[in-house]
Amino acid sequence: MHLLFAVASAFVIGSCASIGRPDGGPRDEDPPVFVGSRPSPGQLKFDGNRLTLFFDENIQLDDPFNKVVVSPVQIQPPAVSANGRRVTVEFRDTLKPDMTYTVDFADAIKDLNEGNILDGFAIDFSTGDSIDSLRISGMVLEARNLEPAQGMLVGVYSNLDDSAITTLPFERIARTNQYGQFTIRNLKPGDYRVYAINDLNRDYHWDRSENVAFYDVTVSPSVEHIMVSDTLRAADGSDSTVTHPGIKYLPNYILLSWFNQNYLPQYLKDYNRPERRQIYLKFAAPADTLPEITIVSERNRGRNISDWALVQKTEKLDSLIYWITDTTVLNTDSLMLSVNYLKTDTNDMLSPQTDTLRFYFRDPKPSKKKKDKDKEAEGSVITDSAGVPQPKNFLGLRLTSGATQDVYKPITLEADQPIDTLIDSMIRLEVKEDTLWLPAVRSEIRPDSLLPLLAFNIDVDWKPGAQYRLTVDSTAVTGIYGVWNKSLRQEIKVKQLEDYSNLTFNVSGLAADSTGRRQSAIVELLDNGDKVVKTVAVKDGRAVFKWIEPGTYFARLYLDANDNGEWDTGNLPDKRQPEEVYYYNKKLNLKKNWDIEQSWDIYAEAVDRQKPSAIKKNKPKLKNGEQEQQEPEYDEFGNPIDPDDGYYDRNNPNNLNNRRPGNNNGGFGGFGGFGGNQGIRPNTGNTGRIQGRNNRR
Repeated sequence: MHLLFAVASAFVIGSCASIGRPDGGPRDEDPPVFVGSRPSPGQLKFDGNRLTLFFDENIQLDDPFNKVVVSPVQIQPPAVSANGRRVTVEFRDTLKPDMTYTVDFADAIKDLNEGNILDGFAIDFSTGDSIDSLRISGMVLEARNLEPAQGMLVGVYSNLDDSAITTLPFERIARTNQYGQFTIRNLKPGDYRVYAINDLNRDYHWDRSENVAFYDVTVSPSVEHIMVSDTLRAADGSDSTVTHPGIKYLPNYILLSWFNQNYLPQYLKDYNRPERRQIYLKFAAPADTLPEITIVSERNRGRNISDWALVQKTEKLDSLIYWITDTTVLNTDSLMLSVNYLKTDTNDMLSPQTDTLRFYFRDPKPSKKKKDKDKEAEGSVITDSAGVPQPKNFLGLRLTSGATQDVYKPITLEADQPIDTLIDSMIRLEVKEDTLWLPAVRSEIRPDSLLPLLAFNIDVDWKPGAQYRLTVDSTAVTGIYGVWNKSLRQEIKVKQLEDYSNLTFNVSGLAADSTGRRQSAIVELLDNGDKVVKTVAVKDGRAVFKWIEPGTYFARLYLDANDNGEWDTGNLPDKRQPEEVYYYNKKLNLKKNWDIEQSWDIYAEAVDRQKPSAIKKNKPKLKNGEQEQQEPEYDEFGNPIDPDDGYYDRNNPNNLNNRRPGNNNGGFGGFGGFGGNQGIRPNTGNTGRIQGRNNRR
């Protein structure tokens, strides 16, 4: 994804930390200050195997094994320890000659007492006569949800072959900090490919089960000489501004969006017989075909499972439940089955695999109370009022929606075993008119798409607020084991339209092709857990959500590049990026009887600042005494809600108080200056996006 970032943040070593006095004083909020090292920063012709750093106060290290990285890559990671005001790095690999080395501590260093973090600290030295000094900066976000990638490994190759990422270790590396930012330091001039991986096995290159991000084009690091303004504060509190030459390291705008190709090796993950009537198989990955299963036990040997069981399957065929229908198989406690399927072999290819598996089930011993009850019933025949024999056990049948019905949902009835027959005429729906129950119009019964063996749906054009009655006669539904349902009667109250809220987004920023056709886009309505509640396509620049339950929501949009109605991950070998994702940057608190219309320019806000903090999971750690800023809630016009002002009801126009809808395009990320609160600001120039750091010296 290529979007332009406004970046430039400066790495400036902070002022000395206030250690504090025995009689109290202001809280120490400053990170430790680096005061010196052996070898010194930038030292040439270093021939030792140990680096020692000194700080102005006692410090501690947070997860140095994972956070501290050395470039070029060290196959044997260094031993990093802290003692008092000193940090020691002992190199276990032999240092290469004529090479610039960087030890990047990311955010591993913090003071001992208050835990103030020294973020982005790194030191360099050379084993040769010169030191390389170029840098590449950027940010890594998770492609699907724009979460900052914390602690992800980012690396470069001067070898531009596509195979380098799968066969060679990175040449120079860095780790992302708690904001997802990274800086790869001490690069030579030249062209590089940039990648990020989660490197689960610490081999410093990508394996296809690992998370990965890649930049579409090669980058050539450079420097730009600029003038930098700093504000100085005197002892009397007055400020003055000074300007001096500085260096800006480029590129500092790279955005890497990580994804997983969803590669999973195929194998049989689990199998069991949870009850006498069922056989369960769980595979590690989706499949294209069902396994071939036959009986190898002496009794019924060679019989294919299609002859004696019905399969209940997921869409991806990775979870299978077989319902045994043949009594001779059903009554067998121990079944030996031959299961033939495709399994991933040592060459990472799918090859035929045959497993012989034992499925065992023995009925639990009945309690004394049940024995006595069965003995009393032995030989008795249960009949209904017409003298028709009834089963001792009935088919379980339930209305999943209960007594309250949403206006946009069908009736769904679910059985506790696969359905063999269903008599449509014995299922009736009535609507109450005054005191009379009259026949209601409904659709024909259809199988449920998720549970086709167990559930069925009835579509109804519901009258909002009306009272309905559903009647399912006894024997209307018969299961595969010969039992049928008891009669079921349920009154249903349909919700009023006033019970819902309606939400419309007017989406702008979607590019158009030469014919004027806009990019396809899907908007997802999200709950407080960043989970999808509803999904609609953008049509004519509008995404309309009808009949939303009152509550707090958020919104996310993705560009549906292949028009399949689903978000698609990327593919590194095919050089295909994941589909681009954008967040609406406000929380939406929807009330009953609200019609809300919001403008949403997907490029109005910097991409790293789009996701609301209320649903962001990878948040930076707060400083001592710091509180997370609460995001405001908004009314139907996008205006912040005053808690003492009340809400606006669309049925009461007098409450609007002449307030007019505004254009709520979100905040302004801004390009910002050095040290400013700039964000990743996308535009339509397709030149990348990100916030850099450590850009002046």
